[in-house]
Amino acid sequence: MEYTPVNLKEKLSKFSEHWTPKIVAQMNDYHFKVVKFSGDFVWHRHEDTDEVFIVLDGHMSIRFRDGKVDLSAGELFVVPKGLEHKPFAEKECHIMLVEPAGTINTGNAGGARTAADHVWI
Repeated sequence: MEYTPVNLKEKLSKFSEHWTPKIVAQMNDYHFKVVKFSGDFVWHRHEDTDEVFIVLDGHMSIRFRDGKVDLSAGELFVVPKGLEHKPFAEKECHIMLVEPAGTINTGNAGGARTAADHVWI
């Protein structure tokens, strides 16, 4: 076994596109993904799983139909399964997502913003 830590800064430097999560580690059936946010995403929900947003750098908001939560570097928020939400970042923001393997970024919405699944970096 190789005992090498995952360097999140180095992983984030390997891509520039927004809204395309990349897997950096796996624990049991969960993926740890890094992603860059900028601008508006789509309204969506994940019917079968909660979704964890951990802000590594920058600021973001998660909008809900009845409010929003603002997050800064070093903060996290868990969106409960089935709750419709829409991430937003005014400026580029670096995020780690923790979710079950196979979770699609656009949830029930689908569409042009759906990123390829199982992409490791």
